[in-house]
Amino acid sequence: MFKNAIAKFAASLPAPEVSAHCDGPCGVYDPASARIAAEAALSMTKKLLDLGDPSDLATLNTQARYIAIKEEQAHIAKTELLVLWTDYFKPPHLEKYPDLHDKFWKAAKLCSEVKVHVSLEQAQALMAAIEDIHNIFWATKGRDVKYYTAS
Repeated sequence: MFKNAIAKFAASLPAPEVSAHCDGPCGVYDPASARIAAEAALSMTKKLLDLGDPSDLATLNTQARYIAIKEEQAHIAKTELLVLWTDYFKPPHLEKYPDLHDKFWKAAKLCSEVKVHVSLEQAQALMAAIEDIHNIFWATKGRDVKYYTAS
């Protein structure tokens, strides 16, 4: 009975049609979250390389923690980039930046490479790719937001 009353009430007050770019029209996007996660993955990569070959249990434990953090943060960076790519950027952005899809695809692939390997070069390449995306993103908003890193 309650469902019927709600349905009748809703039908009597039609709302204007609305649309949103994603599931919730928050409008809050920023490549900083991808940068922070990628920078954490870069930091863990550096720590793993500095750790060298683990020879005792404590060092093995530290190595395992660094690897888990690196993989988790690389995955977070990938998720953040994919949301930005698929939810924020629209066809007019592609007209101005025709290589946008390629930039995001390569950045997402770098996230996977950083996850799988312990490569300083790949982690640094990911940071560079995110800096490029940062610059494009803020240009689409007509803002000059300086790229920075925490370390």
